Amino acid sequence: MDKDDIKSKEDLLAHLGDDYDRFLGAIVPPIFQNSLFTRKTVNHGYTYTRVSNPTTEIAEMKIAALEGGEEARCFSSGMAAISAALTYYLEKDSHVICPRAAYVPAKAFLETYMKKFGCEVTLVSGESIKEFEQAIRPNTKVIYLESPLSNIFSLQDLKAISSLAKSYGIATIIDNTWATPLYQNPLAYGIDLVVHSASKYLGGHSDILGGVIIGSKQILESITNNERSLFGAVMDPHQSWLLIRSLRTLAVRMRQHEENGKKVAAFLEGHSQVSTVYYPGLPSHPQYELGCRQMSGYSGLLSFVPKGDKQQIMKMMKSLRYFEEGPSWGGFESLINSPGLWVNEETSLLSGIPIGLMRISVGLESAESIIEDLDRALIEMTR
Repeated sequence: MDKDDIKSKEDLLAHLGDDYDRFLGAIVPPIFQNSLFTRKTVNHGYTYTRVSNPTTEIAEMKIAALEGGEEARCFSSGMAAISAALTYYLEKDSHVICPRAAYVPAKAFLETYMKKFGCEVTLVSGESIKEFEQAIRPNTKVIYLESPLSNIFSLQDLKAISSLAKSYGIATIIDNTWATPLYQNPLAYGIDLVVHSASKYLGGHSDILGGVIIGSKQILESITNNERSLFGAVMDPHQSWLLIRSLRTLAVRMRQHEENGKKVAAFLEGHSQVSTVYYPGLPSHPQYELGCRQMSGYSGLLSFVPKGDKQQIMKMMKSLRYFEEGPSWGGFESLINSPGLWVNEETSLLSGIPIGLMRISVGLESAESIIEDLDRALIEMTR
């Protein structure tokens, strides 16, 4: 099916790039599980899977179209995509502006690894355009964004920030993993590059590790020849095939994640044992109107702060039946993580993570079962 024939994102996910005639009518395209492509008799354009692979290209085509970008490139992990996007722009003695509560490994890459090249980082809350403007220096090369932000789910005004960055000749990169390309398309607001951890909602089954960069053809071709090929962090064909499988059900899964997430967030907001809920899909969220402007939907990842001490909150977490404990998210299963149990007042201010904050990834189970499980654990927490 040609791109011009596709009328919806659901159609795109189901059919774009599958090219049934090319693959002998196979309704599921094959895995090109090979490292080398020979060309003694046919010049087909492929040489080595570290550079390109037909299976991986199908996943890239679907994600690029879904995100509204010219091209996409898949990587072996989300961090591989993030570090490649950043190093494409950064040079010796560069300066980066980054929200304080961004994904911790992304900040660590900037603050520790890139420090050896003289790169510096200014951390901001991300909620005010003035913060970004005041942080700009003559050597600022990148404004790195993540909206909504990890753990606290505050937003950045993508249109305003991209406009500011362009006026200073600064590049913008955003981690769009939380919203997925279904619910937010930052390129439409002028952002230069979008990155995703494909291990989360794009994969959706907690069985693949991967990352994606989406942007212009010119930038992505350069990244292919340099940051991806030279670092070697390319997604392998089997992971790409699993990603294609997952993309076919992305729209269906995200509708359920959103429905469950909204129900759970509303329940927690009204619970007597919960002090604060962090979820941009709640009308009470301080940036709800901004979210409505730049997002068309919401996922199932949210945080809350229970009313209890560390021991009581730990008891609550351990007593949950539907939630496994783990740091990842975006799979079919419900998960809970405890970033706020390991911070004191000083680290809370530095990281932006409130003391006692619990993060939950609301899975595809029955919302009623999830809510009942949380309710029981919260009530029993102080007994």
